[in-house]
Amino acid sequence: MQATAYTYDAGTRTGSVLLDDGTPVSFDAAAFDAGGLRLLRPGQRVRIETEGPQGGLRVTLVTLQTF
Repeated sequence: MQATAYTYDAGTRTGSVLLDDGTPVSFDAAAFDAGGLRLLRPGQRVRIETEGPQGGLRVTLVTLQTF
């Protein structure tokens, strides 16, 4: 799934992304670390993996979108 980086806190390695429909979804440090990233800037296009129902999505991976 694709999303756009919305917030990121380098100190805690947590943040949130916006889905294409504008829904914000938070991610924790484990999801950030799983993607192998060192930094994330708001506005970057990212690829995410999620689990759970639509109303309770949990991001399990955040990585850069590559074409």
